[in-house]
Amino acid sequence: MNLKERIDRTTKKIWIKTGIILFIYILFLIWIKSWLGLLVVPFIFDAYVTKFVKWTWWKELKNETLRGLMSWVDAIIFALVAVYFVNIYFFQNYTIPSSSLEKSLLVGDYLYVSKVAYGPRKPMTPLTMPLTQHTMPISKKKSYIEWPQCKYERVKGFGGIRLNDIVVFNYPSGDTIATNKQSADFYMMAYSFGKSLCKAVDMDTVPVAKQRDIYDQYYKVGRSYIDYNAKIYGNVDSRPVDRRENYVKRCVGLPGQTLQIIDGKIFLDGTENKEPDNVQFNYMVSLLKPIPDNIRKEIKLSQEDLPDIENRGGATLCFPLTNSAAAILGSHPEIASKVERMWPDNSDLLYPHNMNHHWTEDNYGPIWIPQKGESVQLSLENLPLYERCIKVYEGNSLQVKDNIIYINGKETQQYTFSMDYYWMMGDNRHNSADSRYWGFVPEDHIVGRPVVVWLSLDKDKSFGQKGKIRWNRLFHAVKNYN
Repeated sequence: MNLKERIDRTTKKIWIKTGIILFIYILFLIWIKSWLGLLVVPFIFDAYVTKFVKWTWWKELKNETLRGLMSWVDAIIFALVAVYFVNIYFFQNYTIPSSSLEKSLLVGDYLYVSKVAYGPRKPMTPLTMPLTQHTMPISKKKSYIEWPQCKYERVKGFGGIRLNDIVVFNYPSGDTIATNKQSADFYMMAYSFGKSLCKAVDMDTVPVAKQRDIYDQYYKVGRSYIDYNAKIYGNVDSRPVDRRENYVKRCVGLPGQTLQIIDGKIFLDGTENKEPDNVQFNYMVSLLKPIPDNIRKEIKLSQEDLPDIENRGGATLCFPLTNSAAAILGSHPEIASKVERMWPDNSDLLYPHNMNHHWTEDNYGPIWIPQKGESVQLSLENLPLYERCIKVYEGNSLQVKDNIIYINGKETQQYTFSMDYYWMMGDNRHNSADSRYWGFVPEDHIVGRPVVVWLSLDKDKSFGQKGKIRWNRLFHAVKNYN
């Protein structure tokens, strides 16, 4: 049949169906501003109206088994394509793997993450296997092809990140990994190894201009150690922005704000930021006897909070508690003789790793959070805070020669940022690898906002055991506060 005959035979019902599909598809293209997608319109029209291409050729196969097999293949391909677009532009499933946000979100919570909340990010690494982040499940090979790489673009969403939102984002330090230790922060490993292998230096006695050379040496030695021990740590590799591990934390600092942590409390531009009701800190607890089940349930103490111990009496243990839980446990002197908050000092592990800052988890900063279009005056003292943003996230070359800073080969004393940045922290403050350890989260790393817990499984219980499924958390809305 020619084109006219094919069009003439098309029923009114098919015309209406085709029109609705094309209308929705064109609205979608207008939303994502991708006019290249118009190339697909003739194929949609042919599939429903002209049918020059036999899209369902397998239905004419005489072999019933082969016809059934191709039916499944067709359905699977359609499902994968649909999931690919849904995951990119609308929502994505995410599982809470660690206790960094306890008790706001629990280990074993399965979340729907809204991509439209902040506007979906267009694919930066478009050639990837659906339903994978960076690794194939069986072969353990990369699930994506690094070429082509597209520039960062974000489609208009319902709004921007608000202070204290819970946010899913790509792990900023995940640009470089050791393949056998992918969950470890590569930069933290390199600096730690370098410091342990080099001659100890008291940085307080070293001029700032010389400190940079020492920290650079730490990193080079640590990196060489990882390369030399490839059998243990694997090969050093890199990942594109959108293929890095997904993290979930609370945004406690917005672009342009100055953040400081004083005695565990967060201050923004000098004003204390409201804490979540469920914020936790580590406490040292001297137990006189095992904590009864009813008390454990009341203070919501999970096995994740008490790893590798037998909740025994006569022991001094460290575990996280909310303020209310600490008060409840402290009101039972027959159970605990001491409930005392801890003040950890992990200054050597905190961001930036190449700065002599004397900060701790509970006393950190002040630090200005970069804002798009705003400039910062650069010096050797504050350069470690922002050089990763300048070099890695915004793709500039940066060098220091004779104590002079050069960006893209030009001497400079200031830098204007081209992206917004955020400060992310967990509610389980002493058990969260967050911005205090790896710094700012650039806007191009933002994935979306969790909106609902659709399933919650207690990892402390086996399947079939009562309480394995936390029924009270099913379809529980993820609430933020302002």
